[in-house]
Amino acid sequence: MLDALMDLNGMLSLNDLVNAIAVKLHGRLSVDTNLYGRKNSCIYTCRIVRIVEEDEKTQYEVEWMDKYDNLSECTLVNEEDLIRKKLPYSRGVLKLLIRESTYRSIPWVLHDKLAKEHGIPTHPPPELESEISLKDGIVVVNKKRKRTDMDVEENELLDPKRKNCSRKSHEPLNNGKSVYEENGNLEVNAIRYPIDDLLVQPSESDKQLTARPSPSRDFNAPMHCVGDLLMVWDFCTSFGRLLQLSPFSLEDFENAVCHSDSNVILIMEAHSALLRLLMKDNVRYFFTIKKKKRKTKITLVTWAEYLCDFLEMIGIAELSAHISTIRRGHYGLLDVDIKLKIFGELVAQAFMSDLFKEKLDEDIEKRQALSAARRDEALEEGRKRREEKERSKTQSVEKVSRDRHIDSMNSNHIRENGHVSNEGKEKWASCLKHSSDDSDGEAEMVNEKDAAENICNSSKKVALKNGMMELMQNKTKDQKQRAAHKLRKNQIKETIEKRSKEQRKEYLDREIEKRVIRTSPLGKDRDHNRYWFFRREAKIFVESSDSMEWGYYSSKEEVDALLGSLNMKGVRERALKKQLEKFYDKIILEIQKRLKDATQESATEESVRRRSTRVRAPPGENPALAFLKYVNKWKEE
Repeated sequence: MLDALMDLNGMLSLNDLVNAIAVKLHGRLSVDTNLYGRKNSCIYTCRIVRIVEEDEKTQYEVEWMDKYDNLSECTLVNEEDLIRKKLPYSRGVLKLLIRESTYRSIPWVLHDKLAKEHGIPTHPPPELESEISLKDGIVVVNKKRKRTDMDVEENELLDPKRKNCSRKSHEPLNNGKSVYEENGNLEVNAIRYPIDDLLVQPSESDKQLTARPSPSRDFNAPMHCVGDLLMVWDFCTSFGRLLQLSPFSLEDFENAVCHSDSNVILIMEAHSALLRLLMKDNVRYFFTIKKKKRKTKITLVTWAEYLCDFLEMIGIAELSAHISTIRRGHYGLLDVDIKLKIFGELVAQAFMSDLFKEKLDEDIEKRQALSAARRDEALEEGRKRREEKERSKTQSVEKVSRDRHIDSMNSNHIRENGHVSNEGKEKWASCLKHSSDDSDGEAEMVNEKDAAENICNSSKKVALKNGMMELMQNKTKDQKQRAAHKLRKNQIKETIEKRSKEQRKEYLDREIEKRVIRTSPLGKDRDHNRYWFFRREAKIFVESSDSMEWGYYSSKEEVDALLGSLNMKGVRERALKKQLEKFYDKIILEIQKRLKDATQESATEESVRRRSTRVRAPPGENPALAFLKYVNKWKEE
């Protein structure tokens, strides 16, 4: 397809180019092509053996096949007797492939990597050499025009001392234009940002970008295991209620996995929680346990036996080789990558359980109801603002009209009597009184109307709530889901209706954040490194494009420097910067909270150390061994 793309005129529009490529690919009939042909008013499978061209007429010598694909006679047929197969892809796929394979249009230019991979020349074809040229490895269109006053000003900006600035190199201006002058002709190429990050050329405006800080890489776990560590920890903390496993920090989980002791409470509780979920929902694992005549209750004493049964069930040779070590009570001696692979298999089985799917569906429905309530709140606020604006506008118009009426009466009276009499004053006072009485009456009518509407709305809410259960029994599945969504939405509205505007917004944001569906990366930088933020960890993690290296930023200064280093001219860094700015307040709040907790903890330890310098602190009070104090507060009794 790429060869066909380069053979065609590079100045075609996208639709014309797609149509031309489709015709070109469809029109190619070559030797050894299998297709269908008409023979004796029937359609048979055939294979092209030879192409015969005589007198500007093309014929094909084909070898016919029977229904068993056995070869029979060879005959000469015309092109119209052959039935071409449809292209294996649509025009939409062709459009997508063209966009992904090129970095500019009209002329269409392939990416250098693709061109080298398929042996396609990158120099302009002869028919386009007068229209395009190469500048610093980038194809540009030659646009020659007469010099104008604006061109002279741009040249003077480049070098104020010289009126005629001649440049051989490519230097982008701050306004996104590239200026060239060759043979007395000025050329201005406007670059439309954002573009692919790797195509962004350094310019004067990029000097304001800060240097990107190097992320910290002081992990206790091996570097190639950090991705699995984050995945298991994020699953256990995000769905802790389903697993009945209270949350723990990433640092504690990493230290527990790297610890050589086999009786770490955090590790035993995490394994037991995952195995309990599988015992409830995984039929295969349940029957494996029954066959071994084990009890249905997993304890911290027997958890290793249940884990060995799981490893025997999945039958992965790399993990099954360590069953005897675990059974002898030496789980802590396993390598960290083996421990995390075992955790990964447990999490993968939990993902496929019906209990997890039901929990996910429930969270999705609740999240949708909360999002709908938040959307209704925004619409209601907008409606109130519009009504307030209309009301103030109406009041100002009435006031101007009333003032004009009074001024008119005043001028008429003065014109008739030469002065303002007491009778005129009384008339104006009575007029003002009547107008105020009318406005008060209108206000009372509006208040009565609002009260009636509130009573009507409250009665409708009560009727809707009372009749919802009745409707749920009679409607179809889709109708029941819509009714349940309405009921949940109304319950949310009843919960937040007595709260202030700020409290309602905070409540909805907090409840939506609790319903975690999945954790997605914030975005990528120019080198395709991915950036992650987990809501229970006050760090921004950086994953390399090959997922083999990880790092993190843990301070406000590092986050600010990262934001300042992202170039808005690139597609990836532009999207990443927008996401970082969106979650900036939340990220900084988590970082400050972690620093505050760490400061308080160190102050407490310092005070204890000062009170008793002769007694050595027990191992449990060492911050590095804080994971040994873990207690599962959500454990099912």
